[in-house]
Amino acid sequence: MVNKDDIFEALKPLGLTPDDIGGLHITDFGQVQFTIEVDPEKGSELEPLRQGAEAAVNKIAGVTRTMAILTAQKKAPDFMPRVAADPHGMNKNPKLNNLPIKHIIAIASGKGGVGKSTIAVNVAHALHKSGLNVGLLDADIYGPSVPMMSGAEIKKPETIDGKLQPLEKNGLKLMSIGFITDGDQALIWRGPMVQTALYQMLRDVAWGSDQNPLDVLVADMPPGTGDAQLTLAQKVPVSGAIIVSTPQDIALIDARKAVEMFRKTDVPIYGLVENMSTHICSKCGHEEHIFGHGGAEKEAQVLGVDFLGALPLDIVIRKNSDAGQVVESDIFKTISKMIIKKLAVEDAT
Repeated sequence: MVNKDDIFEALKPLGLTPDDIGGLHITDFGQVQFTIEVDPEKGSELEPLRQGAEAAVNKIAGVTRTMAILTAQKKAPDFMPRVAADPHGMNKNPKLNNLPIKHIIAIASGKGGVGKSTIAVNVAHALHKSGLNVGLLDADIYGPSVPMMSGAEIKKPETIDGKLQPLEKNGLKLMSIGFITDGDQALIWRGPMVQTALYQMLRDVAWGSDQNPLDVLVADMPPGTGDAQLTLAQKVPVSGAIIVSTPQDIALIDARKAVEMFRKTDVPIYGLVENMSTHICSKCGHEEHIFGHGGAEKEAQVLGVDFLGALPLDIVIRKNSDAGQVVESDIFKTISKMIIKKLAVEDAT
């Protein structure tokens, strides 16, 4: 069994002491995670140190996977310029921040429990069925849902030439912290650790290549307007965001905050989706608006954004999502067509 002293001994040749290491965690599967406290002024120069630390720990017998995270606090960079793409569609190879990804779409919500992950997974599937090369990033570090909802086998991603290889299921390339850490493990990470982990899942994953880049990366965001959202908006140009809400007032208040946050970070809002819009009894056919009805559509009008459609509170959707199966619904086809249309317009400008 790997212990902390083994880790500290392996890091000693790099000039790292136990005082430099924080958040050290070793799982029963030999997975190691820790942070390296560095000078904020030198944070951008110390990526080789982080990589060297991971390589040193990976050599320890019994270690199966290492994730080292720099925790330097530093001012966020200015927004990256958007990259002009092929005006005829998405057939060439523009890059975002040197990533082999043409477009990033954020699926977000102001609060949890509104079905955001269900929509993210199924929109990604709908885009793939449209003929695009699609990836799905689970950006919810604290509550990853993609491993279960995608139906992918829960296994440790391989590392080839320093890049994590995304898992694949039903034509989608997948990455989630849930594939890296013990599924029952509670991550107690500070904001900088979350930011770095998210950026590493963008930068250090083999999403594509120069010859075969991703057309679209769908990012299933955590709820709220915190570190993960700001990291995505500030580190890479996001083509657009879709906000998910239920019809009830308390959810719409938070959805409004999510819209404003993305607007302030210069991310276009593609529209609002209303989930759990209505419930139809499977026994008698009675329709009941448990959480209200039409609230997201009215809010979209107030905010001046598109209303993309409504999904019912349906046991079939719940069962399919828990079983990792695709949900067949016209709304996902509608959303995917809207995304493709908007990206084609952006590429032409």
